[in-house]
Amino acid sequence: MSGKGGKAERVLEALVSDHGGTFAEEAGIRLRNTPQPLYRTLVMACLLSARIRGSVALATTRALYEAGLRDPRRMAAASWQERVDALGRGGYRRYDERTATQLGDGAELLLDRWGGDPRRMREAADGDLDELRSLLREVPGLGPAGVDIFLREVQQVWPEVAPHLDEKALEGAARLGLPKKPDRLLKLAGHTEPAVLSAALVRAALDKSVVDDCLRQAREGHSKAA
Repeated sequence: MSGKGGKAERVLEALVSDHGGTFAEEAGIRLRNTPQPLYRTLVMACLLSARIRGSVALATTRALYEAGLRDPRRMAAASWQERVDALGRGGYRRYDERTATQLGDGAELLLDRWGGDPRRMREAADGDLDELRSLLREVPGLGPAGVDIFLREVQQVWPEVAPHLDEKALEGAARLGLPKKPDRLLKLAGHTEPAVLSAALVRAALDKSVVDDCLRQAREGHSKAA
């Protein structure tokens, strides 16, 4: 993208430049198509889908890792209280007891059905996105919003998911005065990765200050160009 373009391009350039890091990156996850980072991203999606501040959910994702609960086997082997305590250290207190149970049940499901490897769900879906959604929905605590969060992130390493711009991302586009059609957004964004674009748009949907900042930068860029 170039700052010499129209208003929409300038808005997107400011958005991606300042707010384009993925949520996995912010949670300290180096996302690769390997079991552990995919599992941590799945847990992050569960945490983010609750009615709690995103910053708390991301801090809790890091806290679970620091507590050693970084794969399904360790998560399942931990006691309920150990999971509650790790959630509390991340600040995830409002839903800690229920979430501790869901994390344990989810880890057991992944171990029993998928050998602890989220990639096996991908293989079972065999490119069928609806089937993949259905399999992901079986994970305790992962509802439709959580599935979208997970797919937004893993489109970096699961190409068949991309481009994934869900309703929350399109809500962010609308707040910025951008087109709500994914194909138009992707064209405006140029070579920006869909996962990066999606994360930036979601931040605009969640935080009015992000919208205000990007619109201000776009106006200032127009004034300088004039």
